[in-house]
Amino acid sequence: MSQSIDERLRSIIRHAYENAPAVQARFDDAGITPDDIQTVADLEKIPVLPKDDVVAMQQADPPFGGLLATPMSEVRHIFFSPGPLYEPDAGDDAAWVDMALLALKKSGFTADDVVLNTLSYHLVPAGLLLDRALVALGCTVVPGGVGNSDLQVKMMADLGVSGYVGTPSFLMMLIKKAEEMGLDFRSSFKLNKALVTAEPLPASLRQTLVGDYGISVGNAYATAELGCLALNTSGGMQMQLLPSPIVEIVDPETGKRVGPGEAGEVVVTNFDHAYPLIRLGTGDMAVNVDPKPGLSEQEERGIVLVGRSGEAVKVRGMFVHPNQLRFGVAQVLQAQAVQGVVTRPETRDHFLLRVVPAAELADPAAAAEGVKQAVRQVCRVRVDAVAFVEAISEGAPGMLDERSWD
Repeated sequence: MSQSIDERLRSIIRHAYENAPAVQARFDDAGITPDDIQTVADLEKIPVLPKDDVVAMQQADPPFGGLLATPMSEVRHIFFSPGPLYEPDAGDDAAWVDMALLALKKSGFTADDVVLNTLSYHLVPAGLLLDRALVALGCTVVPGGVGNSDLQVKMMADLGVSGYVGTPSFLMMLIKKAEEMGLDFRSSFKLNKALVTAEPLPASLRQTLVGDYGISVGNAYATAELGCLALNTSGGMQMQLLPSPIVEIVDPETGKRVGPGEAGEVVVTNFDHAYPLIRLGTGDMAVNVDPKPGLSEQEERGIVLVGRSGEAVKVRGMFVHPNQLRFGVAQVLQAQAVQGVVTRPETRDHFLLRVVPAAELADPAAAAEGVKQAVRQVCRVRVDAVAFVEAISEGAPGMLDERSWD
C-alpha cells in the first residue's frame, strides 16, 4: 500500500531535520520539532523560506546553504538557476519525473510520439527533467535544446516529429520559420501536440496554435527547483494542481493559507531526500481555487497565476495584484494602462482605480460601474472610485500604496 501524503510528509520532515543543518536551524529558531508536523495542515507552523533567503544561505555557506541532506557522493547533477542558486540532484526524486510524466500524459503524449525537446539541457534542470519523463513514457526524444531554429525545423520535417516540449514563443518561431521556407506547416509536418512552459501562454497564441495549426496544447507551471506544479490543457486562466509536491497558497505576510478566491504566494514543500525544500516561497502570486474547502484533494484544487508577490498590495485584508486589475478592466473595455491606488483618509482603506482608456468612452459612468463590478469579481475587493485619466507615468507601479499609518 502506498504511503499517504501525511506519512510522506512526516518522513521527509524527519529526514530533513536530521540531515540538513539549515532545516534543523529553521525548526529550532521557530521553536518546533519534527514531531510538531504530523499532517499537511501543520505546515503552517513552519515559517516560509523565501527564495532570496536561499540565495543568501548559499552565499554564506557554499555551495548549498546547509540544505543538502545526503552525502555529496550521492549527488549526480548540480544545476544552476538565476539567483544565483545551485541545485543538487541525486537522481532519485521520483516525484520530479512522475509529475512531468503525468503532465505529458494529460497533454496527450503517448509512446508512439517522436518529441522535439527544446528546453535547455545546459546548466538548468528543465531539459533533462522532461527528457527523463519522455523516455519513461516510451517516446523517442530529439534533444534539440535552445536555438538553431533552421536546424530544428529540418529535424521536425525529416524525423516526423509529432510532439513538442518547450516555450510557446519558440514553437511559434519554428512555425513561422517553416512558413518563411515556403512550407505549409499543417501538410508538411506531423506536429499535433505540445507541452509548453517557462513563460506565459497568451490566450491569443493558444488559439493560433490550436485553431490555425491543429496543435493540442498543455501549459505547465513549473519552477527549476520544484519541477511541474500545475497544468492547463483546455484554455482559460485556471491551472489544475498536480498531486505532488505539496502546494499551498498563503498570505505572504503571515504564512497562513488564504481562502478560496483569495490571492496569495505559491509555497511548496517537496519530497526530495537530497534537497528537501520545506515551505519554499516561490515569489509567484496566485488566486486559490478550491471547490471543497478543507476537503479537496490537491489535484482537485486549482490556481490562477497573477504575477510576482512584490507587486501585490493588501487592500482591506485581501492581496490585490496589478494583473488582476488589468484582467478585470479588460472584461469591460480596452485600456492602455491601469493602476490601483490605496489611501486611508480616515480609518478605512480607499481603493481608487485609474484607467487610461484606449478609445473615447460613450458612457463613462456606465463604464466605471462595469469596471467596479468586474474588478470586484476578480479580486473580491470593492473599488470605491474609478478615474479615467489621459496617462499614467511610464514605469509607475501597478498598485500604489499611499496609506499613512502614523
